[in-house]
Amino acid sequence: MTDSSALDPEDRKIVTLARSARARNGVPEGAAVRDETGRTYVAGTVALDSLKLSALRTAVAMAVASGATSLEAAAVVTEAETVSPEDLAAVRDLGGAQTPVLVAGFDGVVRLTVPAG
Repeated sequence: MTDSSALDPEDRKIVTLARSARARNGVPEGAAVRDETGRTYVAGTVALDSLKLSALRTAVAMAVASGATSLEAAAVVTEAETVSPEDLAAVRDLGGAQTPVLVAGFDGVVRLTVPAG
């Protein structure tokens, strides 16, 4: 478990944004990513009959669609213990293998930080 107050302020920001997206939209997960310029992209789980995307893959897709060319960090608020291989692959595709992915619980406490690679 990571003391969230010990996080870099920019990392704490994306955890807070991910938590807010989850709560605001009433979805199972919320996520946020930060691109190479410091811009953030926030998303929740997409669960349509024709389209299913995790919150993290949706946030990465939003970053790509907005012109981001790299990621500095990602965060997901979830009840899962870790990040799925598909989510890590999406972050890795845009940010590279060393991009940190912060995994936080619904309370915003970061439980785990893993590299995308």
